[in-house]
Amino acid sequence: MHPDHITIAVRDLKEARSFFSLLDFEETKSLVISGPTLSNYMGVPDLEADHITLTLKGHTPRFEVQLLHFQNPEAHGEPHPEDLCRTGYNHLCFAVDDLEKRLKTLQNAGFEARSEVMEFNDRKLVFVLGPEKITIELAQWLRPS
Repeated sequence: MHPDHITIAVRDLKEARSFFSLLDFEETKSLVISGPTLSNYMGVPDLEADHITLTLKGHTPRFEVQLLHFQNPEAHGEPHPEDLCRTGYNHLCFAVDDLEKRLKTLQNAGFEARSEVMEFNDRKLVFVLGPEKITIELAQWLRPS
């Protein structure tokens, strides 16, 4: 078993596409989802949304970030998505080869680090604010795992 995808609902598709492209994701599919079958599956009445599939380049097994941009109904935002002291989704971590270089690339594109770089459990780690203020962590292994 391995992770297949994570889906993130966003209001700003341009920002989300930009953020994940800086983490080596490329757009592989873009379509609009709607109709009773998908409305029932998602539990969202009268669903209509842009569904963008971003695939991590050169990664086996395949891993996707799927972006949802609701056209109907209007999505309600989480009041404090950046608050990590809560139950449910906390953060997603990507292993990177050069944490400082990747962090600088994100910062140069306008994305903020939400922590200082630290070392913990044989890794260098940093939290970054992603689209919709979700927390994405970058990890660079200091010793081979």
